[in-house]
Amino acid sequence: MKTSSPEQLARQQESYIGRFAPSPTGPLHFGSLVAAVGSWLQARAHDGKWLVRIEDIDPPRVVPGAAEQQLETLRRFGLEPDGAVQYQSQFDERHQAALNRLIRSGQAYPCGCSRRDLPPDGIYPGTCRNGLAEGRSPRSIRLRTDRTGPVTFHDLVQGRQREHPGAHTGDFVIRRADGLIAYQLAVVVDDHDAGITEVVRGADLIESTARQIHVYHCLGWQPPRWMHLPLIVDEHGRKLSKSDKDDPVDRRPAPEALRLALRALGHEPPAPVRNISGMLEHALARWSPDRVPRGPVTAEMHPD
Repeated sequence: MKTSSPEQLARQQESYIGRFAPSPTGPLHFGSLVAAVGSWLQARAHDGKWLVRIEDIDPPRVVPGAAEQQLETLRRFGLEPDGAVQYQSQFDERHQAALNRLIRSGQAYPCGCSRRDLPPDGIYPGTCRNGLAEGRSPRSIRLRTDRTGPVTFHDLVQGRQREHPGAHTGDFVIRRADGLIAYQLAVVVDDHDAGITEVVRGADLIESTARQIHVYHCLGWQPPRWMHLPLIVDEHGRKLSKSDKDDPVDRRPAPEALRLALRALGHEPPAPVRNISGMLEHALARWSPDRVPRGPVTAEMHPD
């Protein structure tokens, strides 16, 4: 097995670029805070850059003022990005260029099917893969998944992963019926353009990774590395969401909420360390993905 020299490893560390990319659909919840803190620590541990991109590509779901509130929350927890905050909605031209490229190469095609046309398992059977079904007009654009095999990747926390990119969806939508570029394409284009070397995010998104790697390959780009942090759940085992009214981000002072986030990441500082900067400094000095649990991790929702 080929190994990297110390000089190569140093260059890799110098060029590290990570990111946190929330959707502005409401305040940051505790699971998002854990993802933000984990991605920040991983970038800082590599002496790299940490970027913030607001993923406001889906206007019907955008809540007015949410982006500003999310950025203020990050500042409250001492998480400042390296450079100006990006907004995904500003990158429509490059999204469209990538879409056109995939269509021209024959890897993407127009589809006239709606969700009502899908079989009970929800997996698209390729109805329009070789031309629109009779009597149907183009609605969305789908990316072919029938020309590739399983995708294998190593996740720094979750370990070796192997999945076919169409396993859960079949040929998947990259431009929606309403004309909007779909998440699976936009996130790849924007991460590539920003030079992201490692994607650190919650484990709820790990099922998207094979599809995103497939998009990278279809566009001829090198995928980043991957690190999926533990899923944060409530006391009933449900994924924590923005609608949880007892969320520690809102119900606790910032230092207490940060301590809980670091605990969820396996890096809780000792009790005497009580301020935000001290807790982040302590966690960074000891940061290791090996200490991050695979999850899920139960959030301590209620203040003492």
